[in-house]
Amino acid sequence: MTKDTAPAEGRRRRHAKSSNGWHKLLIVLALLVVLAGASLFISARRTAERSSVPTSSEPSTSSPSNHPGPAELTGARCPLSDLPPPNGSVPARPALAIKVDNYPAARPQIGLDHADIVFEEPVEGGITRFVAVFQCQAPPRVGPVRSARLIDIKILGQLGKPIFAYAGAINPILRAISRARVVNENLIDLPTVLERSSSRQPPYNAYVDTAALWKLHENDHTIPTPLFTYSSTVPSGSKANYVHIPFSTYSEETWRYDPATQQYLLYYSGSRTMLQSGRQISATNIVIQKVHVFYGPYVENSFGALEVQAHLITKGPLEVLRNGVVIKGTWERQSLTSPTRLVASNGQTIPLSPGRTWVDLVPSAIKVTIGQGGS
Repeated sequence: MTKDTAPAEGRRRRHAKSSNGWHKLLIVLALLVVLAGASLFISARRTAERSSVPTSSEPSTSSPSNHPGPAELTGARCPLSDLPPPNGSVPARPALAIKVDNYPAARPQIGLDHADIVFEEPVEGGITRFVAVFQCQAPPRVGPVRSARLIDIKILGQLGKPIFAYAGAINPILRAISRARVVNENLIDLPTVLERSSSRQPPYNAYVDTAALWKLHENDHTIPTPLFTYSSTVPSGSKANYVHIPFSTYSEETWRYDPATQQYLLYYSGSRTMLQSGRQISATNIVIQKVHVFYGPYVENSFGALEVQAHLITKGPLEVLRNGVVIKGTWERQSLTSPTRLVASNGQTIPLSPGRTWVDLVPSAIKVTIGQGGS
C-alpha cells in the first residue's frame, strides 16, 4: 500500500461503519413505530369493548318495583298464612301460641295484627279469649296475656309441638298442660320475660315479647306444617259482606268485609275494635266452626262458673268467609294431632285466601247471622 492510497481506504472504512450505524438506527425506529401502532390498536379495541357493556355505575332503566323480592324468587311461603315471609325466608322456629285476654277491660290488645292465626274460644261467664299463633312475624309485645284453659290443649294439638305461653291456670289445668304435646311456658314462672305495664290495671297489664320466648328455645328449628289449604282463586259461594256472632253482651261480634283491602274488620257491639297501635283488628279469612260445648268439672271464677269445654275431635257445621263470599260446609278432625279439614258440600277442601285466618269456635246454641248489605 502507498502513502497516497492509505488515507482514502481509511475514509472508506469509516464511511462503511457510519452507514451501518444509520441502518441499525432506522431498523430500531421502525420497530418502535410498529410496536406503538399495535399498542394503540389494542387500546382502542379494549375501549370499544368496554363501551359496549353497561357498567354498574350506570343507572338502571327499570324500576325496583319490577324486580321480585327474595320471597318471590325463592317461592317461600309462611306455613300458617301462605304469605311471603317478611325477610324472604321462613324462620326456622316452631309455632308460638299466646293466650290473650278479650274481656272489655283488656281492650285494646297488642300484637294481634302480627298473628298468622287467631282462635277465638268461649270461656266462662260468656266472654271469649284468644289463642294467637305466631310463626313468621315476631312482634315485640303481645297481650294482655291471661290464663290457660283445657280447650287450649285441643286447639294446639294440630300445630305439632308449639310453644304455649300463658299467665297461670288453676292446678288441674296446669297438670293437664304439663302432660300435653306442647312446650309449656307458664309466664308466671318467667318474671324476666313477662312484662307488667304501669299504664294498665292488673290482671290486664301482662305482656310478652315473642322474640324472648323463641330465644328460650333457640335450638328448636321445627317449622310447623300448614293447617289449611290456600288458593287465590275464590271458590263458589254466596255473596256475604258481614257475619254477626253474639257470643254474649261482652263479645257481641260482627265482621264486615272491606272490598278495598279485601279484609274483614272486627266490631264489638257495633263499634270498631281497635288495637293499641291504632289499627282495627282484621282478618283475611273468617272460619266459623259450630261446636258442641259442655261445662265442668272445674270452677274457673269467683262466681262459681265452670270450665267451658268443647268437642273438637269430631265434625260439625262450618261457614268460611273470604273475598266477600261465604262457603258453607263441614269441619272435620280425626285426632288430636291432625289438622281441622274444611270441607265444602261437594266434598272438596275449601281453600282459604293467603293471609291471617280468624277461627271462631262458636257454641252450637248461638245463632250466627251471615248476610249481604247492612247488619
